[in-house]
Amino acid sequence: QVQLVESGGGLVQAGGSLRLSCVTSGRIFSIGVGGWYRQAPGKQRELVANISYGGTTNYADSVKGRFTISRDNAKNTVSLQMNSLKPEDTAVYYCNVLVNWSHYWGQGTQVTVSS
Repeated sequence: QVQLVESGGGLVQAGGSLRLSCVTSGRIFSIGVGGWYRQAPGKQRELVANISYGGTTNYADSVKGRFTISRDNAKNTVSLQMNSLKPEDTAVYYCNVLVNWSHYWGQGTQVTVSS
């Protein structure tokens, strides 16, 4: 059984920062790309950023220059540092990791940015 546990969401004022973390645990034979997605009310889930096992990153245009994705392969952790947050960043954030050749999702963590 593989589990993804997220932490770090919360309420922050516009311009503030938050750091999200996602820890993968369980019977892990292979681990690959990890990413963060978000879903705002009434909108589709969208990719925020992802990172390959080797560290190659990819960002949505809306977060480039403000968010930084990183990973610690020894700890099976993928993190998202979010700076200069805007009200439009408000959403439930989900991590997604390729584990044992299947994609797994975390339970989601709420990020709310007040204006």
